[in-house]
Amino acid sequence: MTIVALYVPSDRPERVVKALRSGADGVIVDLEDAVAPARKAVAREMLASLAGEIDAAAREGSVVAVQVRINARGSAWHDDDLAALRPLPASIGVRLSKTQSADDVVHVRQALPGRDVHALLETALAVERAFEIATSGAASISTGEADLRAELAVPEGEEGEAGLRWSRSRVVNAAAAAGLPAPLLSVYADVRDLDGLERSCREGARLGFGGRTAIHPRQLAVIRSVFTPTEAAVRRAEEIIARVGSAAGDGSGTVVLEDGTFLDVAMVRAAHRTLAAARR
Repeated sequence: MTIVALYVPSDRPERVVKALRSGADGVIVDLEDAVAPARKAVAREMLASLAGEIDAAAREGSVVAVQVRINARGSAWHDDDLAALRPLPASIGVRLSKTQSADDVVHVRQALPGRDVHALLETALAVERAFEIATSGAASISTGEADLRAELAVPEGEEGEAGLRWSRSRVVNAAAAAGLPAPLLSVYADVRDLDGLERSCREGARLGFGGRTAIHPRQLAVIRSVFTPTEAAVRRAEEIIARVGSAAGDGSGTVVLEDGTFLDVAMVRAAHRTLAAARR
């Protein structure tokens, strides 16, 4: 389970190497916003060494999920990005920027068969189509909030958190309805404001997000501390699984804990999710 994923520009290979050993659960090698137009071709060429760097990091004990964020369908760079990904191992996922429709996901899946496609929803229209996109074969959906803030006239930083709440909840709900993992929150742009990052993460956790993407290694510990279940939460999840499992076994199907909480078998799913997050 990915709790924190670190973005790194593809045209900075030394940063890619460091990111793979940073302690992040995932690394997103970026061909889009982090790479200037004049550097796009260089960034694609650098991808040729990515599989080797992943293998080297794994031999050193650093095993992470890796994605490549590509430029949006219809952009001048999209087709070349797809071509650069084809020779890479299928275990490297593709993160599709500015996904606007289910057809965008289908297009990439057909161009890169066997590879997970993770859809970034960055506009009001994409958020309105969240469930359609989530059920198009995407491996995950999540928000990209820089463009979304601009379109919705939502202020930058913490001031705009409330203005994004509905859009964020819409995406969380669509992912759950489609049976996808809980989305990752978009990046927090001020890498120096760790207190603000923590508050923002807690707001996202309350809405149902499962983690967050980061743009600097110093953000990783804060994100992980918020989204990793506490020891008390883990103990409770273990109790729920054990007690409800026993109830199901003896045919009762329900149980009441010592604190008066009424449980049934439906709550086991959330408990398993808690334990999965705790294992990272």
